[in-house]
Amino acid sequence: MFAVHEILCKLSLQGDHFTSPTYTNFDAKQDALNIETANKTKGMDVVTIVNILTNHSNAQRQDIAFAYQRRTKKELTSALKSALSGHLEIVILSLLRTPAQYDTSELKASKKGLGTDEDSIIEIICSRTNQGLQEINRVYKEMYKTDLEKDIILDTSGDICKLMVALAKGRRAEDGSRKGTDGPFKWISIMTEQNVSYLQKVLPRYKSYSPYDPQESIKKEVKGDLENAFLNLVQCTQNKPLYFADQLYDSMKCKGTRDKVLIRIMRKYSKSLYYYTQQDTKGDYQKALLYLCGDD
Repeated sequence: MFAVHEILCKLSLQGDHFTSPTYTNFDAKQDALNIETANKTKGMDVVTIVNILTNHSNAQRQDIAFAYQRRTKKELTSALKSALSGHLEIVILSLLRTPAQYDTSELKASKKGLGTDEDSIIEIICSRTNQGLQEINRVYKEMYKTDLEKDIILDTSGDICKLMVALAKGRRAEDGSRKGTDGPFKWISIMTEQNVSYLQKVLPRYKSYSPYDPQESIKKEVKGDLENAFLNLVQCTQNKPLYFADQLYDSMKCKGTRDKVLIRIMRKYSKSLYYYTQQDTKGDYQKALLYLCGDD
């Protein structure tokens, strides 16, 4: 599925930019050479490849991929895809995409197979900034020759469709102006048109004017996917790091880790992410994720 802006990094959640440290003494050509050597090593030196790609920012990984292609006349993603497999392959190839490319591919993948993965669509669209969503729209059109809005309309319906389409435009107000109508439409209008800082001030005061808090009010007024979307949106607005922590925790607390969600979101939750990753993954896939987590 994951976003996020920097997919699988030592995360600091700030808007759409999941950031990992930008390492000094960075040498893209040397890293490209080291990856080429590791790839040619008998049995493949997976540790070296994982170490290099998990310990640089997304921008640096793009430079490494470019240096690799200039050096070998082959795309780094193609070279690694032929050498890796399983969840480790998914993680490493995800690291080589730009944030918008990754989100775009996740949105497209959510509409494949039987049914639509509304949870993934909700997570991505509800948590990205205007700038991030506008970039996703541009990349989506570039990659799939169609508009994201058109695909959302094809795969969803009713109020959830209206909410996702409104949010996906990335046109929330940059000021504090307020407007809305009654019922679910009021929620759609307010949550998709107001800026985040305004909503962060309004939502905590909601209960002063209502017998219910925002989440309770949503549960009473709407049901199904729309309810889920609004609850995700409210929590993400109030506390984005906690929102992703909850998403990640939920992906691992049940039997059978939801690997696609785990790959999309890396964030500490109560006991460290390092601890839960040790419990729920194994092999080189586990090593890659633990490198990204850093220390326990």
